[in-house]
Amino acid sequence: MAAQSITVVRIYLREAEHLLTKIIDFLHNEEKVSGVTVLQGIMGFGPDGQIRTSRLLDLSLDLPLIIEFYDLPERAESVINHLQNHMGLSHVVSWSATSHLRSL
Repeated sequence: MAAQSITVVRIYLREAEHLLTKIIDFLHNEEKVSGVTVLQGIMGFGPDGQIRTSRLLDLSLDLPLIIEFYDLPERAESVINHLQNHMGLSHVVSWSATSHLRSL
């Protein structure tokens, strides 16, 4: 099993921003990052303070989304810069991690 230093990147956005497909296409087709997962939140709020929820009575079509990907640190930093400069993303966090991949 090989261990490798990576950077994990998490992008926070909302469904109503309509950026999910554009970001996924960019990460998959252009940058070919190592892996991507999209999570849909059941409740959350951002800087505007408005609570968005998936409760039946308050059903929202503007739920929180998290796009998480990982890659080598220098590649991840390059992707972050492009996302922020060309897609106007404002809430991106990243951290160092170690990947433990088993050879196939």
